[in-house]
Amino acid sequence: MKVEERIGALLKSSGETLSAAESCTGGRISHLITTVSGSSSYYLGSVTSYAVAVKESVLGVNPDTVRRYGVVSAEVASAMAAGVRRLTGSTFSVATTGLAEGGDSRYPEGTVWIGIDGPEGPETHLFQCNKGRKGNIRRFSVVSLQLLEKYIIKHKCFKS
Repeated sequence: MKVEERIGALLKSSGETLSAAESCTGGRISHLITTVSGSSSYYLGSVTSYAVAVKESVLGVNPDTVRRYGVVSAEVASAMAAGVRRLTGSTFSVATTGLAEGGDSRYPEGTVWIGIDGPEGPETHLFQCNKGRKGNIRRFSVVSLQLLEKYIIKHKCFKS
């Protein structure tokens, strides 16, 4: 069973919901989630916030956070996850911001910060790979879902 199917089963069984805020993954996480039959019962939607202005105006990322830490940062990933969760009212959210292609002085190509938010509070994770633009996007998306699955399982353990 694929990770998106396992997440679907977890959310269906609990009646909980999910949303996503994607930058460097460009909607691929949303695509994977919606390939699962019945995902409309738990997946509320996403914001593909490729532009910084959309991160700020739609997701509510503070411009000072972007200036201080950079758009590719744990702080921005966390703020994106919190913003989409607040916007949709979902139980859980996942967000990505990174460099699928090209690098900078701080992070090499293939760097992503993943933000997850939910009842247990925010988490961020740094992940790096070097599989070219398309390969990085695919890998970022799957790793994001794997980390989200672990978060949901942890929540279920705390909840029980």
